[in-house]
Amino acid sequence: MTEPAEPHAHQHESLPVAARVRRLEERVIAAGLTTDAEIDELLTRFYADAAPVNGARIVARAWTDEEYRDRLLADGSAAAAELGFGPQTSGFQLRAVANTPGRHNVIVCTLCSCYPLSLLGPSPSWYRSLAYRSQAVREPRAVLAGFGLDLPATTRIDVWDSTSEIRYLVVPVRPAGTDGLRPDELAALVTRNGLIGTAAV
Repeated sequence: MTEPAEPHAHQHESLPVAARVRRLEERVIAAGLTTDAEIDELLTRFYADAAPVNGARIVARAWTDEEYRDRLLADGSAAAAELGFGPQTSGFQLRAVANTPGRHNVIVCTLCSCYPLSLLGPSPSWYRSLAYRSQAVREPRAVLAGFGLDLPATTRIDVWDSTSEIRYLVVPVRPAGTDGLRPDELAALVTRNGLIGTAAV
């Protein structure tokens, strides 16, 4: 059974997002508030720090600290800030959703490609594709099977629709046999697809 996706809050115009962003940049530059070089430098710094390892560190902490896991599920942004990711999540509310043996979560953005880039790195092209965005809500089990993730028929699949205000991070089920691993070793097991929900870890 698929939980209905949350209402989407986007306001779209006819121009592609990239064109609208460039128009805004040009206006800010024309007003003398910044330069192309300053924007490029800011983006370079941002992308240097935006990687799936950030989300993986959050998951590894949740796997090893039950109290932190509870805080993460209650308020993802505050829990991310505990690990130094406050600035990276200041522009949106982070919500963490946890997989269990009987429940699997998957993230989509049905209208565009909202995504916690700072914690998961640049979004994959398939996440932005119309095929994924349109099918993930209607046929999540088939979409996951296309990624090689065949879930039991008894597993409930919840689909979470990201918005510009709310971004999601999946906390996968901790793999068996990992009790003796250090946090960095656990984080190394977590993939970007696992954080989106299209893989087990």
